Amino acid sequence: MKKTPQPILIIGNGIAGITLAIQLRKRSNLPIIVVSDEHPYFFSRTALMYVYMGHMKWEHLQPYEASFWDDNKITLIHERITGLNSSKKEVILATDQRLSYRSLVLATGSKPNRLDLPGINALGVQGLYHKKDLEQLERLTPSIQSAVVVGGGLIGVELAEMLHSRGIEVHFLIRENAFWNTILPKEEAQMIGAHIEAHGVKLYCNTELKAIETDAENRVRGVITHKEEQLPCQFVGLTIGVHPNIDCFRNSGLETDRGILVDEQLTTNLPDVYAIGDCAQLRNPPKGRKATEAVWYSGRMMGETLAETLSGNPQTYTPGPWFNSAKFFDIEYQTYGLVGPQETAIEAHWYWQHPKQNCSFRVAYNKANRQFLGVHSLGIRLRHKIFHQWLLNEKSIDQVMEALTQAHFDAEFSTIHLKTIQAAYFKNRLQTTQK
Repeated sequence: MKKTPQPILIIGNGIAGITLAIQLRKRSNLPIIVVSDEHPYFFSRTALMYVYMGHMKWEHLQPYEASFWDDNKITLIHERITGLNSSKKEVILATDQRLSYRSLVLATGSKPNRLDLPGINALGVQGLYHKKDLEQLERLTPSIQSAVVVGGGLIGVELAEMLHSRGIEVHFLIRENAFWNTILPKEEAQMIGAHIEAHGVKLYCNTELKAIETDAENRVRGVITHKEEQLPCQFVGLTIGVHPNIDCFRNSGLETDRGILVDEQLTTNLPDVYAIGDCAQLRNPPKGRKATEAVWYSGRMMGETLAETLSGNPQTYTPGPWFNSAKFFDIEYQTYGLVGPQETAIEAHWYWQHPKQNCSFRVAYNKANRQFLGVHSLGIRLRHKIFHQWLLNEKSIDQVMEALTQAHFDAEFSTIHLKTIQAAYFKNRLQTTQK
């Protein structure tokens, strides 16, 4: 009698784990099991805000029919993992059931950061990461007239937009002197800050949360800032970043730091155990990439890479130049390569901003040899493929600007801006060289 092979066991059904499962199924007939305690089916986490705002329904967030998993012989288990015994090659579920594996892939994602402050556990204090967060926010919304959002990152501005869409007064607290200025240079940070306030959201810069005030039933009734300013509210959104979700593996023998340490092939120190996505920390990250990246694109690429390896074609994780995208209310943001928040002894910038519209374009380049380093754009759609190639080919900034119109995404609108930007750059270049 033929023995059934042990499965590829994937812990986590986010973008990293599900990309791996689907790509692996295309390449292999091995049994695949995906375990997650959040929701039985994979869903688009980045679209949670659109359900709350009424643009989508919950079922629209599930890109695959429920039958997809059975049809592709991928077994889904809706349960929580509590431990790992690598010597027996098994994981332990909350029900005390054991699952054996041929290869184990940890794709457990991130957990929202928390603050140790008075009132932090009150009803009405939460983040926006899980489906249960969205469900709780929906339950609380009828009782919210005013809200405070803490943390000036991408999830923070999404939550502010969500609450504002329901007619709720929003106070947005950030500890920096301008919105997201650890990433955005001064001009872009000021543009986005002004845009947020133009939508009716009150932005408080250089402001930190000191305490959350509660009523007799431990519900939020206000906050106190470190400046002793009191803001009455019924909801506090904590969006102060995330960290790898690896607590249940701390005593498993896995080598960890901030995340689970992996090499270039996404292998941990334990035999046949891998880690991908937000929970993985590269021991030697590629140039221009961070050791941990809580980004949808990175998780997808890790899943694709590991699918090749587990199907017998070992691959090194080579994500290439950094890229990301986001949205600040109705201003789209894209970045390719590396653009620092300010110029340095090595890095120079050239910047263009539309005189009337909320759109801008910034390129970074090496001062010594004028090599193109990266680009930020706000309100202008660009093509990833084009900039990816320019970065890989180490084009100069002048070569990039000469070919800039090739990078338009929307020919009707982007080309007009890019031609204007191109002309402004070379006019400035001519004036500079004539001095």
